[in-house]
Amino acid sequence: MAEPGEEEAAAEPKHPAPAASTKYVLITGGVVSGLGKGVTASSVGVVLKACGLRVTCIKIDPYLNTDAGTMSPFEHGEVFVLDDGGEVDLDLGNYERFLDVTLTRDNNITTGKIYQSVIEKERKGDYLGKTVQVVPHVTDEIKQWIQSVSSVPVDGQTRPADVCVIELGGTVGDIESMPFIEALRQLSFSLGKDNFCLIHVSLVPVLGVVGEQKTKPTQHSVRELRALGLTPDLLACRSAQPLIGSVKEKLSQFCHVPVENILNIHDVPNLWHVPLILRNQKVHEAIIKQLNLGRSAGPPELRDWTQMAESYDDLKNSVKIALVGKYTNLTDSYLSVVKALLHASVACSLKPSIQWIAASDLEDATATSAPDAHAKAWETLKGSSCILIPGGFGDRGISGMILAAKYARENKVPYLGICLGMQISVIEMSRNVLGLKDADSEEFNSETPSRVVMYMPEVNPAFVAMLENAGLHFVGCDESGKRMEVVELQDHPFYIGVQFHPEFKSRPRRPSPPFTGLILAAAEYMGTPANNSNGHMEV
Repeated sequence: MAEPGEEEAAAEPKHPAPAASTKYVLITGGVVSGLGKGVTASSVGVVLKACGLRVTCIKIDPYLNTDAGTMSPFEHGEVFVLDDGGEVDLDLGNYERFLDVTLTRDNNITTGKIYQSVIEKERKGDYLGKTVQVVPHVTDEIKQWIQSVSSVPVDGQTRPADVCVIELGGTVGDIESMPFIEALRQLSFSLGKDNFCLIHVSLVPVLGVVGEQKTKPTQHSVRELRALGLTPDLLACRSAQPLIGSVKEKLSQFCHVPVENILNIHDVPNLWHVPLILRNQKVHEAIIKQLNLGRSAGPPELRDWTQMAESYDDLKNSVKIALVGKYTNLTDSYLSVVKALLHASVACSLKPSIQWIAASDLEDATATSAPDAHAKAWETLKGSSCILIPGGFGDRGISGMILAAKYARENKVPYLGICLGMQISVIEMSRNVLGLKDADSEEFNSETPSRVVMYMPEVNPAFVAMLENAGLHFVGCDESGKRMEVVELQDHPFYIGVQFHPEFKSRPRRPSPPFTGLILAAAEYMGTPANNSNGHMEV
């Protein structure tokens, strides 16, 4: 270990040094959380990409967890899983879907990751005996992480992206985000105005009694941001209705932002309209001018995106999809499943109508404890055109899921089971067709002699032949041939279970085949014509 004050070579960065040409667009939020910073960041990226610029994204989450993998879905919504296995914030799923890029775990920065890296360096003596402090050591780590990650291509190219869109989670003023605010202030200063653009997302509420759009919350939010050393170049104002001209002028006067740089993201029929309303307000011109990218960028080409957004609004027929899960009280827990159903339904010229069913409400015990909830759950299930059981952990609601799978099997209702949903189909067949009444998963009952589902290789090989003879065929497996990945029930219109998570690979114009198959089967089940407009879908 080096002695205090002794010279030592700087530690190697995790990634290649950043290219000087990479520009940054920072998205911050104020007033309240949940304003849609993630959708705003994704939409800004879509418009810039449509101008011919290459875009990458970073999400900063100020919580102390190193990643989202251990967080409850009720606490933070879905855990999105990346190609490299990274378990990250659901906003990275929005980035991948909107921009059609492949991100890595390093594109999600958390306080936990930053402090873990700083402490590891301190233990190795990298700081040469210095007193390790938030400034400069933590802030330097944040800046190094941002600049190194932004230099890694995410679109299959070899050169770094032209623009990196950074979303700072939380709300300006949160104590957790202060080190990130300071690091971003330093980064902005060192890069200069033509390399750094700040968009502040805020709320313009309407008081019910007065009916007037109020600017004061945004004024205070911008004032707090400026007090921390960051000045917004653009304002993105969330509102129920379009902002009136006088409101924009007032915001410009009190927030020191030009009127033409005050954007309005009002409520829209579907989120695919957000890039279009930003394009219509010339967000690209403001950013390109700020970042001096005029030579690299052209007019935004969004014809395909416009057609996609408008075609959804024009759809007349809908398909009822029973989603039987454990976390149905917070729909963000299944965000990627919801988006995959949307992509597949639109490709089939249908609007998805998701019927949320808490699995425990289907159980026999609920008929006694909460008869109304039990009756409503079964009525909803029987009134749907297909059934989907997504992933989950723990034994709560498992009996209800098994009943849903049994209903789908016996009544030839299209069924898709994902991860846990596939395991449920195996357990249900084992109990009700093979007669193994104690059949279960090792996760739920490690003592049962009929462990048809194991931790590895998932489906117990000892029962595979029996299940296949009963009609549940294992039509997909891994390279070893031992881990079963896809099951299909014979003599059924559509009864599929997959151990993997196809929802994470679904894109608006490239829907996931298992989801598309489910929707097509549901359309046939309810007798509604479905036009599969994506006949050349990729697997």
